[in-house]
Amino acid sequence: MTPMNKTILALAALFTLAQPAAALTEAEAAAVKRAEAYLNALGNMQSRFLQVNPDGSTHEGELFVSRPGKMRINYDPPAQMLVVADGTWLIYVDKDVDETSYLDLGDTPAGLLLKPNMSFTDKAVQLKGVKLGKGTVEISAAQAKDPALGKLTFVFSDAPFELRQWRVVDAQNQEVAVTLFEPRFGGKLDAKMFEYKKPDAARDPDRRGD
Repeated sequence: MTPMNKTILALAALFTLAQPAAALTEAEAAAVKRAEAYLNALGNMQSRFLQVNPDGSTHEGELFVSRPGKMRINYDPPAQMLVVADGTWLIYVDKDVDETSYLDLGDTPAGLLLKPNMSFTDKAVQLKGVKLGKGTVEISAAQAKDPALGKLTFVFSDAPFELRQWRVVDAQNQEVAVTLFEPRFGGKLDAKMFEYKKPDAARDPDRRGD
């Protein structure tokens, strides 16, 4: 897999060795509760996005989220990439080299965004930190069963309280940031956009790459 492909795949499989968060202040605990309520009420969302990679390169595209469990990331040309979460797998498609990789959604930071009944106090979630800024709330978390598999930082605007960005950091402290532009909430999304099947053959999901 090329370095660029690994950068994109970091959206799903980032790695971090950060330690658990210290005890929360009252304001931080309130912000966490707001974030939980927001995520669990999110449902469908569609947005343009800008992705900034560790080397400073960028990609733009269209993001579709249907909580719980579903997401699709369409990258604008000339990028030949596609990311689909179908509720079970997070699927990365590199059309340039005709390569498809499957990751268990529950093992990825993306799984935190798409998790049903999301709670940062859930035993399956490890809260890494909360940062209250001027007009922003940042909450970092990882999958508790193996925190080294990744950290995701949600960035919310404070008023209105909305998801505006997320950041992922890998084991080499390489960060990928995805910023949302003009997100649209609610409405209907075609369920078929969250399905993926290789055009030439059925895919064996027990394999992690082609």
